[in-house]
Amino acid sequence: MRFDEAYSGKVFIMSRPTYEDADAILYGMPMDWTVSFRPGSRFGPNRIREASLGLEEYSPYLDRHLEEVTYFDAGDIPLPFGNAQRSLEMIQSYIEQILAKGKFPLGLGGEHLVSWPIIQAIYQKYPDLAVIHIDAHADLREEYEGEALSHSTPIRKVCEKIGPENVYSFGIRSGDRDEFRYAKESGMHMAKYEVAEPLKKVLPSLAGRPVYVTIDIDVLDPAFAPGTGTAEAGGISSKELLEAIHLIARSDLRVVGADLVEVAPNYDPAEQTAIAASKFVREMLLGWVKPSK
Repeated sequence: MRFDEAYSGKVFIMSRPTYEDADAILYGMPMDWTVSFRPGSRFGPNRIREASLGLEEYSPYLDRHLEEVTYFDAGDIPLPFGNAQRSLEMIQSYIEQILAKGKFPLGLGGEHLVSWPIIQAIYQKYPDLAVIHIDAHADLREEYEGEALSHSTPIRKVCEKIGPENVYSFGIRSGDRDEFRYAKESGMHMAKYEVAEPLKKVLPSLAGRPVYVTIDIDVLDPAFAPGTGTAEAGGISSKELLEAIHLIARSDLRVVGADLVEVAPNYDPAEQTAIAASKFVREMLLGWVKPSK
């Protein structure tokens, strides 16, 4: 599937009708084939789109309106159910098409393993890439119960691909002992429990660099986002995650792509997780996508 193919399903609020003049491409990755606890994040992208219909188009935080950003919602990549390897290959190919057109990829997950092929594609274009990872979980395992393709492994794979010194994790409060040992000994940057304050300290050192940002919704405390597959108590608030998004927006970072993953709406009948996620996506679009013209 090409990112510019016609899509007749639900779209994020104020999506442009065609891709040609869009600066950003919004797309979904409905995959939850490797989750270790509760499946259901494959339904996340469409629920985020539906929740966006209740948003205001204007952000008082950034004093910007969605009419100022040109983006095209290309719908979901039609991933083969249960086939993790083939799904990852399709995602990487899809992102390569977007990058070849000079557009900003903004992905909706799906489980966190979907970030791995995106970062591989972006690293091919930006060999000095840095990654900002905002999450409750370290995701630094080499495998999970014998499976190297697991939602608990993407950041370890990224460290091995681009160098651990180029990976910055925030909000981490869960992982096994070996993961935290690896973080400490490898030279990667890990801030436990909090996001905004440690992010402030790091941003000046990343000024001017191409940066990919991946956000797992479970960085939020379950009180703010119960609709996720592996909820973890002791997290940050929606307000702090918004602050982090705005810190990045107001910094000198060159954000070249991003994703928001692990929204599993079936565990949240009040839909507060999808509602929060849609607002985060709005702020990411308004703050991180720079006009090409």
